[in-house]
Amino acid sequence: MSSNAKETILAAARKTAQAHGYGGLSYRDLAAEVGIKAASIYHHFASKADLGAAVARRYWEDIAAELDAMLADTGDPLECLRLYPTTFRRSLEDGNRLCLCSFMSAEYANLPEAVQREAQGFADVNVAWLAKVLVMAGAVKPEDGEARARAIFAAVSGAQLYARSRSDVSEFDALIATYRASGLLPA
Repeated sequence: MSSNAKETILAAARKTAQAHGYGGLSYRDLAAEVGIKAASIYHHFASKADLGAAVARRYWEDIAAELDAMLADTGDPLECLRLYPTTFRRSLEDGNRLCLCSFMSAEYANLPEAVQREAQGFADVNVAWLAKVLVMAGAVKPEDGEARARAIFAAVSGAQLYARSRSDVSEFDALIATYRASGLLPA
């Protein structure tokens, strides 16, 4: 199987996991979606745990690169903090999906250990980036950055979950506006 087919499998698995979680990943369903035999998926992913871990790892790596590019492109930490919620909003706009690692975190107790680690990696990347940018923006002292970053990450991912349960992106926007008005998110 080519690396292009592997990428196609990862992309399809990402969409599925964002809509149905790790529990919704099925080799048979993915194979049908991608147009290959289910046995072909085993060539790159020996188990569902391997596939889940690869999808989660790719997801947080992509987000880490996106966040770093946002900072490099804008050069403005306050603008980055303003834009940060859009990284979660996009999933809602794409078929009322959740952030993949938020969904997996909700299933945490039922995940294989390798998938648990990769799902935690997403939170770790977001919290570290937010802490760094909050300090750069002068919004917090360095010693307070991580705690504030965890609060922002939890609030934004929670807003996404709430909006998904209503199938209404405007609910996400309203919560983000409330976070800004209350000072949790810098305005």
